[in-house]
Amino acid sequence: MCFEHSRGLAIETADGGIIEDIVISNITMLDITDTPFFIRLNARMRGPEGTPVGVCRRITLSNIIIYDVGGRPKFPEAGAGMVMGIPGHYIEDLTLSNIRIVYRGGGPKEAIEKEVAENIDMYPDPYRWHSLPAYGMYFRHVKGLRVNDMVLQTLNRDERPAFVLDDVHNASFYNVDAQKGEGAPQFILKNVTNISTHKVIGLKDVTIEKAEKKEL
Repeated sequence: MCFEHSRGLAIETADGGIIEDIVISNITMLDITDTPFFIRLNARMRGPEGTPVGVCRRITLSNIIIYDVGGRPKFPEAGAGMVMGIPGHYIEDLTLSNIRIVYRGGGPKEAIEKEVAENIDMYPDPYRWHSLPAYGMYFRHVKGLRVNDMVLQTLNRDERPAFVLDDVHNASFYNVDAQKGEGAPQFILKNVTNISTHKVIGLKDVTIEKAEKKEL
């Protein structure tokens, strides 16, 4: 399957729906105008009164090639993959495997310090976040993350890290080749536990039991 000039993949639950046991594989994407992946759990909650917040778990994305991501007119540096739950409600058991992404890039160093809004009760749409502190993948409120055999590159200079993990627990990165942002670390970690990297180009193998804030 090939996507062209589209907004990529969106997996989202906002009103109490259950998303689980999803496999998406063998996709090519070209000229993606927003984000390659938007995986979102939030709590707009427009369903019947008393409906609990939904779940988003056991999802695998694999064998995917993506070229030329980003470039909305007002935010040319947009485009990072977004995987975001909300406080107390995590996206669980996500695997990203055998994925290559080429972004347009162009993000400034100042974006690293951006305060990323939770937008808990809004319709889930990536345009609400404009640009993000990472050029590659932004993970927040996630438990059980596996990233294997991933390549990330940018077409233009970008000063943000490849990965930002915020409130992420039990995550591993194996065999990753992520272009390093100009002067930026490869990873920024915030409020994380049990994070490991192995065969990540440019980094020594490391296991982090707990960190409030750390750069790799």
